Amino acid sequence: MADSSATYIHLVHHLIETCLIFHMTKEECMEALSKHANIEPVITSTVWNELAKENKEFFEGYAQSLNKQDAMSEEETSQLIRSMIQESSKHSDDN
Repeated sequence: MADSSATYIHLVHHLIETCLIFHMTKEECMEALSKHANIEPVITSTVWNELAKENKEFFEGYAQSLNKQDAMSEEETSQLIRSMIQESSKHSDDN
């Protein structure tokens, strides 16, 4: 059970990192992972908050950069999440 929990948290961590690459806000990330990966927003929020604690300077700079960028469209977000899930599934099957 602990191993599957760690694997799940690692998956959420990876998906959040991908959301960061695409300049998504925390709220957009929570919504996208909930809608497309069936991950509860509270889980995404908790993992995001832990990442932010561990990487304070990065997240401060990230928040500032978001103010200067346009958000992704919902369709772009949907496509991104679907491809992330497919990629994660391929890696899971390899292990």
